Amino acid sequence: MAVEIGTKAPDFELPASNGEMVKLSDFLGDRHVVLYFYPKDMTPGCTTEACDFRDKHESFAELNAVILGVSPDPMNRHDKFIEKYDLPFLLLADEENKVAEAYDVWKLKKNFGKEYMGIERSTFVIAKDGQLVKEWRKVKVKGHVDEALQFIKDNLA
Repeated sequence: MAVEIGTKAPDFELPASNGEMVKLSDFLGDRHVVLYFYPKDMTPGCTTEACDFRDKHESFAELNAVILGVSPDPMNRHDKFIEKYDLPFLLLADEENKVAEAYDVWKLKKNFGKEYMGIERSTFVIAKDGQLVKEWRKVKVKGHVDEALQFIKDNLA
């Protein structure tokens, strides 16, 4: 079952790069959440996207929005990714793909004729009250972070 705009976003608990277990509900009430799913740390598209979120991090914070990145990578890989690119937001390890499945981003993918399961790059904006207010699926990295920031400015600020 896919999540839908206007419904409550599925809560979850995952290990985070701050060494704690983090729940979506930990952030709700006083902040909006930009929850973005990406396939793999240290790959070109994912690095560009993470660095774009890093470069706009303060702008999101000024709009009372927190950024959470989710991939199936283990925490030690997240730690290296954060250190290498100086990422100021939490990365969450969804190694069993439970959250990816809850948000319907764990998909059959094809690459060079091979089929495999993987993350469909997607971003969700969750309002302070826990309602899913915007989603982008099959995200193209270029310009995406600016688009997400503008959505929050126009609709939630």
